[in-house]
Amino acid sequence: MAARAMWKGIVTFGDVRVPVKLYAAIEDRTLRFRLLDRATKTPVVQSLVQSDTDSVVPYEATRRGFVTDEQEVVVLDPDELASLEPDGSRTIEVVRFVPPEAIDHRLYDRPYYLGPDGGAGPYAALARALARSEREGVARWAMRKKEYVGALRLHRGYPMLVTLRHAEEVVSLERVERPKGKPLDDAQLAMARQLVGMLEAPFEPTSYRDEYRGRVAELIEAKVRGQTPTAPKPRPRPKARDLDGALRASLRSAGDHRA
Repeated sequence: MAARAMWKGIVTFGDVRVPVKLYAAIEDRTLRFRLLDRATKTPVVQSLVQSDTDSVVPYEATRRGFVTDEQEVVVLDPDELASLEPDGSRTIEVVRFVPPEAIDHRLYDRPYYLGPDGGAGPYAALARALARSEREGVARWAMRKKEYVGALRLHRGYPMLVTLRHAEEVVSLERVERPKGKPLDDAQLAMARQLVGMLEAPFEPTSYRDEYRGRVAELIEAKVRGQTPTAPKPRPRPKARDLDGALRASLRSAGDHRA
C-alpha cells in the first residue's frame, strides 16, 4: 500500500522554493494492550480524579498547571497557551548548509521522507544540489502547532528531513563518571584489537529485531489458538571473570560464531 503524505510544505533557501510532501519514515510497532477487569475481562477506562477527594473531574473542567521549584502552582488557561503557539505556515526554511560531520549524532531524532508536491523539476534539482554539495541543510519549520529544527539530507538519492533535538535536551558527557583503574597492558590491547577485527562485518539492520515484541506476539497467537504457552528458558548469566579471561572467552565465542 502506498504511503500517505502527512503534511505539505515548501522548502526554501534564498529565492529557491521546492513544494514537497512529508512522509513518516518510521512507524511505531509497539503492541498495544487494553486494561481489563481481571474477573470479567471487561475493558476498564481511566478517569480524572481529585487527588484529595477521589471525586471524578470532567476533562473540560481541568486546566494545565506548572509547579515551580518553590512549589507555587501556576495555572495556564487554554487561550493563553494557544496564543503562544507558532503561526501556521508551510515554509521549511533552510537557514544554512553544513558538512554532515558538523551535526552531533546525539541530536538526530525522527526521520521523514520528502516527496515532490506537483512538478518534479524543483524536487529533482534539490536532490542534485544536495548530492553535489555534500552538505546537509539546517532547517526550521512549524508543523501541527509545534516548531522544529531539522537536518535536510539525502538518503539513497531522496531528500529527507530529520528532526533535531535541542542542545539543552542532550546530557553533557561531563556528567558521566570517568572510568577508573589501571590502563590495559600490551597483551590485553592486542586481544581487544583482535576481537574487534574478528567481529568486523557489514551492518545489516534486518538482523536486529525486537525479540521481546516477537515473543509477546507468539504468546498472543498461541492463546488465540487455545494452546498452552510455554515459558521461554531463562538465559544463563555469564560467570564473572577477570579481564584476560573475558577477552579470551570473547575471542573464542567470536571465532565459533564466524565459523
